[in-house]
Amino acid sequence: MVEVLITVAGVIAGAAFFLALVRFVKGPRAVDRVIAFDVLTIIAITGMVLVALVEGRVIYLDVALVYALLSFLGVIVIARYLEGAS
Repeated sequence: MVEVLITVAGVIAGAAFFLALVRFVKGPRAVDRVIAFDVLTIIAITGMVLVALVEGRVIYLDVALVYALLSFLGVIVIARYLEGAS
């Protein structure tokens, strides 16, 4: 039962990743791309957590945590840049 739920979560995350990637490519504004980038990083972190569950490796959770912190800082920097540019 747990394997089925993890598979369903992976499929949903994959579909969400594809939709966010479409928004990232299409834009049309820079703000849309920043938000799509943030969503893509959250979905990537979800994927890392799912892989950690499947593989039973706790180290992947540490990697996901570091990636989450770095992506948060990256989005803040880009948002500050766009705020000053407008």
